[in-house]
Amino acid sequence: MPRRPTGWTLALAVALPTGSAGTLALPAALAGAVDAALDRDAGHSAFALLALVLGITAGADALAAAAGPACAAEATAALRGRLVRHLLALGPGGRLWRGGPPPGDLAARLTGSAADAGGRLPAVLGAATALLGSIGAIVGLGLLSPWLALAFFAGVVPGVVLIRLFLREAGQVFARYQEVQADLAARLTGALAGLRSIHAAGAERHETARVLEPLPALSAAGHALWAAQRRTAWQATLLIALVEVAVLATAGALVAAGTLAPGALAAAAGWAALGAGLFEQVEALVGVAHARAGRARVDEVLALPPAAGGTAVLPEGGPGELAFQGVVVRDGDRVLLGPLDLTVPGGRTVALVGRSGCGKSLVAALPGRLRDPDEGRVLIDGVPVDRLTASELRRAVGYAFERPVLVGRTVREALDGAGPEAAGAARADGFLRRLPAGWDTPLDGLRLSGGELQRLGLARLLARPARVMVLDDATSGLDLATEYQVTEALDRATHGRTRLVVAHREAAAARADLVAWLDAGRLRALAPHTTLLADPGYRATLAGATLETAAT
Repeated sequence: MPRRPTGWTLALAVALPTGSAGTLALPAALAGAVDAALDRDAGHSAFALLALVLGITAGADALAAAAGPACAAEATAALRGRLVRHLLALGPGGRLWRGGPPPGDLAARLTGSAADAGGRLPAVLGAATALLGSIGAIVGLGLLSPWLALAFFAGVVPGVVLIRLFLREAGQVFARYQEVQADLAARLTGALAGLRSIHAAGAERHETARVLEPLPALSAAGHALWAAQRRTAWQATLLIALVEVAVLATAGALVAAGTLAPGALAAAAGWAALGAGLFEQVEALVGVAHARAGRARVDEVLALPPAAGGTAVLPEGGPGELAFQGVVVRDGDRVLLGPLDLTVPGGRTVALVGRSGCGKSLVAALPGRLRDPDEGRVLIDGVPVDRLTASELRRAVGYAFERPVLVGRTVREALDGAGPEAAGAARADGFLRRLPAGWDTPLDGLRLSGGELQRLGLARLLARPARVMVLDDATSGLDLATEYQVTEALDRATHGRTRLVVAHREAAAARADLVAWLDAGRLRALAPHTTLLADPGYRATLAGATLETAAT
């Protein structure tokens, strides 16, 4: 949807044409003032008109100078807001997160490309106004004498060719520059995310070289742009000088022949400079090319369709049965999960057990559409989750993660309605009381351990009346005693609700009603823990999962 014009946009749209019109009228006003000065019998009206034109032009230029940056800032803020909303609407299961731009690239598009695109309107209006001013100046030369217009037109064709070549080259170079810049940002983001591992492995030098690897390409793109700008600038300067000399020589000959008044020479000089000014708009053209390249990168993300929602709601009083029917998840041509057929009976707890990479977190992501399957269906109480409305799906499925993210300004907002009872069940009430401002402690600057974060995530989950609760390694940061206390409280608080638990410890598998044993993306067995213990492969899987958890 197009953005409604704001006051600054309207001010810019008025100021630029007004300033251009004033600049265009200035040579004529100056010619009148020159003729009046040479004619002793002339009044002062020509001088008053010149002063009026100067005042209007100066005022319009000042307004345009203020409105241009403000208009660009407003457009940038609106575009960034739209981009953020669209990214969030895509959801973690959307196409963006499957082979799409990495987080660093998206950050570069949000900060850099959006800012470039936000300056498109001022850049286009400025270039268009310069074009109209040049056309008006040519018309003014033609009104003075057709010979003046003809002299000017001798330089128009090479000037237009020069501008088109520059725009095409600059647009390609800007796109390349932004792509390399985004690659650099993506590498840096990845390095910062793995900073502990880099330091632990002593790989700082190697990682520095990897992050900075795109710098030569970035430098080459920047130098290519500067070379194009420098080449166009001197060619335009030479062309302008030749055009102005041709127009002034023609005007001087006409004045000498008595065809033009002396004041017309001043007007011809002014209009020749204005008309040739079109070829001096290298900076404006750079802005247009920059804005076009930035907008193209933003539009690449905005063109991705968000995950389609449905209109269905769950039947009242359903038990929360969770079914996976023929589910397959791929990464390109590689099958990550499936085919998977699994039913979690309503009100029961199923633990997902398997070695790292077997697909446990993928299965856990499917009920809440954190990832959509490439084949098959996921159903809650017989209704496919992709047919549920977004609000109904949020009410139906609740999550607790290994590394929960706190969203909001304070701890109270981050807990999203969780009260003392939920915090107590998650064993979070004790450290919450010790915070500087308790529940109203700002999140900015708040430092919590992994276990404390997990307890807040569990408290947030317990506050929701979800039919299906998914715990993806949600207690791995707790010591054994705290984990036992939290698990006992969770069992009481969620009694009768369906639970899907990613289990890395044998105790979590033993407490579940059933264990779904995953192996290489497939369901190897579904049975109680005590039954599966008879299988040596299952015991080996549990031992491996325990070792992996201890290693992390």
